[in-house]
Amino acid sequence: MREEEALNQVGPRMKASNTGSLARRMMLIAAGWIFILLLVGGLALDRTLTGLISRNFDEQLGYMLTGMIGSAEIGPDGEVFFIRPLGDQRFLEPNSGLYWQIRAKGHEDFPSRSLWDRTLNVPADHFDAQPHVYDSDQFAGEPLRVMERSIILPGSDSKWMFTVAASRADLNEQLKMVRGILVYSFVALGFGLLLMAGMQTWYGLFPLRHVRRAIQKLRTTGASRVTQPLPQEVQPLVEELNALLAHTERQAEEARTHAGNLAHALKTPLTVVMNAATAKAPDLSDTVIREAAVMRRQVDHHLARARAVGRRAVGQSRAELWPSLEAVLRAVERLYDQARLDLDGNREAVVALEKQDLEEILGNLIENAAKYGGGSVFVTVDTDRDAPLCEVWIEDDGMGIPEAERIRIFDRGARLDTGKPGTGLGLAIVRDVVEIYGGTVELDESEDLGGLLVKLKLPRVIG
Repeated sequence: MREEEALNQVGPRMKASNTGSLARRMMLIAAGWIFILLLVGGLALDRTLTGLISRNFDEQLGYMLTGMIGSAEIGPDGEVFFIRPLGDQRFLEPNSGLYWQIRAKGHEDFPSRSLWDRTLNVPADHFDAQPHVYDSDQFAGEPLRVMERSIILPGSDSKWMFTVAASRADLNEQLKMVRGILVYSFVALGFGLLLMAGMQTWYGLFPLRHVRRAIQKLRTTGASRVTQPLPQEVQPLVEELNALLAHTERQAEEARTHAGNLAHALKTPLTVVMNAATAKAPDLSDTVIREAAVMRRQVDHHLARARAVGRRAVGQSRAELWPSLEAVLRAVERLYDQARLDLDGNREAVVALEKQDLEEILGNLIENAAKYGGGSVFVTVDTDRDAPLCEVWIEDDGMGIPEAERIRIFDRGARLDTGKPGTGLGLAIVRDVVEIYGGTVELDESEDLGGLLVKLKLPRVIG
């Protein structure tokens, strides 16, 4: 029970955190833009339609005002009158909602019959050369739309104020109806757009479910790649996933190879120690010390290889090739003082390896050339500076290696000259470490010295 409780406590902590739902983000963005666009569009359309209706209402008032002015004349008594009746019958119906009035200073008001006992409050002490429109609340419960204009009629010196007023009830009703239609239409449009955005989000993100099922298939069936066709927007993710799987497989294979190398390297010293111990050899202590040193060297070597894998994963390795070669040549010269070592080529070459790994690779190859060669070793750096890989040639004047054996020599424990000390792991580890960094190593015949030519290609640092 305690173990289950501990697992239940640890479980939530192991759950991967997330940054929220993509579908929710997309819907929020869509809803925000739909709201903003519908709001702006609705306000613009409302102003346009209400402006059109209001202008049409004002134009009707203008037609009536123009008709009044065209029908008005001054009588013998100096008062204004109409030479013909106005066409709209509502001017004759009391409180009909349509009114007119003519006023001038020093004259009695000339109102329409529809005003009955009311009067339009229009000051006559100002002059409006053009029609002037405004809203008025002078009649209780009946808001008005008023248009007025000042005219000096022939035969009179007075400034006559012609006024037409109409109830805003019809105008307000039309505006209310239009706005109601706009609100209902835009609400329905908004819900429709949100529904469409939801369907688009669901359909657009549906391929991610295929990716999820494909990854689940990898885990449950042991498949090594995602091969299901997916949209091109998701394909880069799948390619990176497949690359990660390939990288993981490669690392697992490297780990197996590394374990085999280490086991092979330790097997012989352990056998020697066990045989000496079983036989109760008199030099048992010396044998243990000697073989322990060999095992320690092998362990250090393989740990260095493991570090190379880790450093390769970081991708920030950088080493200058020429100084490393000079350091290795000085060390080999001290070991093989009879050998003649020469170095030539590009002094500025920089490769994408850790310095320690680079010197270990070069040390193995140059030491082999000095050990198994005839006494001359020639190293050429960067034979083709335009190539993507920096190439290093290591040549000797020894017996070389037969072409049929040039591939096998890279196997763990393979040795052609068993008369000289060695574990048979040098070239195998060189190949493994070089390939870890993305380089290659090949064996060929030296045209100049006649011995072995090692073509080492290492990734170049660009920039």
